Amino acid sequence: MNVLVLGGPNLNLLGTREPEVYGKDTLKDIELFIEKSFEKRGFVIEWFQSNSESKLIEKIHESIDKQDSIIINPAGLTHTSVSLYDALKAFQGTKLEVHLSNTYQREDFRKQKVTSGASDGVIEGFGKMSYFLAFQYLLEKINGE
Repeated sequence: MNVLVLGGPNLNLLGTREPEVYGKDTLKDIELFIEKSFEKRGFVIEWFQSNSESKLIEKIHESIDKQDSIIINPAGLTHTSVSLYDALKAFQGTKLEVHLSNTYQREDFRKQKVTSGASDGVIEGFGKMSYFLAFQYLLEKINGE
């Protein structure tokens, strides 16, 4: 299964930006954790992070007919981006949205999630395990469970 993992704005600062909220793991730490956890499980994983909404949208467009699934952490764009929502709707494969923090325990504006409606499911609040749980779901889907 080909999986594109997208990271939105400011995720390049993981590990140093508000570690009390997002944890101490960097995005590279999360990548290595997932790669090690799911090696030899049938995944071909492409990682892409951008602080640019347009680059994320273009990456989704490029993934149509190339990727089976998208796991996306839209970061702050979760709450504002109709354009990202529309791009995700155009992708016909499995789409899972992940968040490191539990957005419902945070500021009120974070409780509104524009992009979540384009996803098959949302996993949040478990730090890097949110990504793990998304891959576990895909693995079970592959195995027909």
